[in-house]
Amino acid sequence: MANPIKELSKNFEKKHSIKITITQGGSEDLYQSLKSTRKGDLYLPGSFSYRKRHLNEGLLTDFVSLGYNQAAILVAKGNPKKITDDLNNFLRDDVSVVIGSPESGSIGRETKNILQSQNLYQQALNNAVYLTSDSRTLNHALKKGDADVIINWKATAFFSNNKDDIDAIPLPQEIAKPKLLAINLLSFSKHPEIAKQFMSYAASQEGNQIFKKYGFLIPSDVK
Repeated sequence: MANPIKELSKNFEKKHSIKITITQGGSEDLYQSLKSTRKGDLYLPGSFSYRKRHLNEGLLTDFVSLGYNQAAILVAKGNPKKITDDLNNFLRDDVSVVIGSPESGSIGRETKNILQSQNLYQQALNNAVYLTSDSRTLNHALKKGDADVIINWKATAFFSNNKDDIDAIPLPQEIAKPKLLAINLLSFSKHPEIAKQFMSYAASQEGNQIFKKYGFLIPSDVK
């Protein structure tokens, strides 16, 4: 979510003459850091499940929805292997497959859920060149030619360092379920009022369109 958040922050900084500091990292790692340091105003994990998991600890208070993340099939630019949205492409003998590990990253868990829903996960694993840790290394495998096809978060195909090398093939929402993104106000925020204003701006129509520009779904896109 770094790209839309950076753009939103830049706009907000100009309007309010403030400085926003953004820290990137894994959702759980970020939460545990916040819990330890008790420094920060807002927390944006990659899935609403992190709010559910930690809500009873008292660090997360108000939240607003910013849209949805969704997994997609990603291929090299121009789709040289003529991959479609049929997940049986992950079983083709002429296609190199790299899969995210479900033990180390959210996209790995999502990939497992998607392929298992079609009873294809074990066969796809058997056809995989290797497993890798996260969305960044999945895209790296695609760009350096280790993989012809991967499942990754669709928005990563819109990153400036990926968009010239990667195409996204959307999956139906009933197979790749949209994942709600929610930004949370932290109970120890030193600037709660301005933080709430940022939340409102990020969840506004303008904020929605910025998220959509970077490949995320907005509420009107979700069935």
